[in-house]
Amino acid sequence: MFGAGFAYEAAEPVSASASSAIQEAPGKSAAAHQKNAERKAQQAAAAAPVAEPVAEPAQPATEPAAATAAPAPAAAAAAGSGTSSYPMHTKIAATTFWVGEIFDANAADGSQMLSTYDANWFANYGGCDGVSTGGACDTEPRVAANGFFPSSMTPKQNPFYLDLPYDDVNDPTGFANRGTVIPWANDPAYAGQVGDQGQSLMKNRWVKLMKDGQTCYGQIADAGPGEYHDSEYVFGAGDARPANARYGGAGMDVSPALNGCLGFSDLNGMSDLVDWQFINYEDVPAGPWLNVHSNDNTVIN
Repeated sequence: MFGAGFAYEAAEPVSASASSAIQEAPGKSAAAHQKNAERKAQQAAAAAPVAEPVAEPAQPATEPAAATAAPAPAAAAAAGSGTSSYPMHTKIAATTFWVGEIFDANAADGSQMLSTYDANWFANYGGCDGVSTGGACDTEPRVAANGFFPSSMTPKQNPFYLDLPYDDVNDPTGFANRGTVIPWANDPAYAGQVGDQGQSLMKNRWVKLMKDGQTCYGQIADAGPGEYHDSEYVFGAGDARPANARYGGAGMDVSPALNGCLGFSDLNGMSDLVDWQFINYEDVPAGPWLNVHSNDNTVIN
C-alpha cells in the first residue's frame, strides 16, 4: 500500500486512502533524487499500459545471489525455535504493499517496480506479486492451503517480505549512522561492510511478526513507510512509536503473504496492528517463509 521503493519528495499530496502513497525523504541529495526518480518513473510508465508490467526486463549489472528454494507449499526443513533476544515492538500499525503495485505511473515513486535495495526488484522477484487485471498489478487474498504464495505466479524471491523505516544505503543519515545504531553491524558476517554502500546491513534481515495469536516471519526487502532513518523506533529498546505520522502512523509495510499469514482484517488498509522483533536466521522456525529465501545483502543498482 505505502511501500517506499526509493524515497522521493512528492510534488502533490495524495489521499491516505489511495492504494499506494508518495513518500518523502528529506536530506537526499538533488542528484540522488533525480537519478532515482527518473529510473522509477520510467519503469512505472513502461509497466502501466500492458498486462505484464515488464515484457523484457533489463538484467541488473550485478546478478543477485540465487535464492534458496523448496517447492511451495511444503514447509522447509525444521530450523530454529523462533526465540529472539531483540527488543519487542508492540501494536504497530502495518499497511500492505506488493511487488508490481502501481499507484501512479507518472509519479517518481508511484510504483513498487524497484526497492531501495534492488533497482530491478520486479524482474528479480519474478513479476507481479498478485494478479494482473486490465494492465494493473493488484493484490489478492492469500491462504494457508498454498503457503500464502501468489495464485498465478511463482516468486523467485521470498514472498514473505516487508519494509521498515531505516534505509541504510540511500538515506545519507541512515548510511552514516548504520555502524552505530544497527545491532548486528559488527557481527562477523558483516565484517568490513559498514563503509561499503554496495552492501546493505538491512536487506534480507529476518523479522518475527505476531498478531492475535498468529506468528509469521519475513525478510526486509525495502525501506519505509514515510521515514528513512527512524533508528529510535526500529532499533531502540523502549518500544518507541514510529516517527511517521502519515498512513495511520504506520511503522511498516508487509507483503500480501504476511497479510494473509497474520490474518489481517483488511486486504489493503491501515487498521491492522502487529507486534514484531528482529530474529536471527538460525532461529527462524520451519514454515512457508523458508520455501524461497536468500540471505544475500548485495545492493543491486
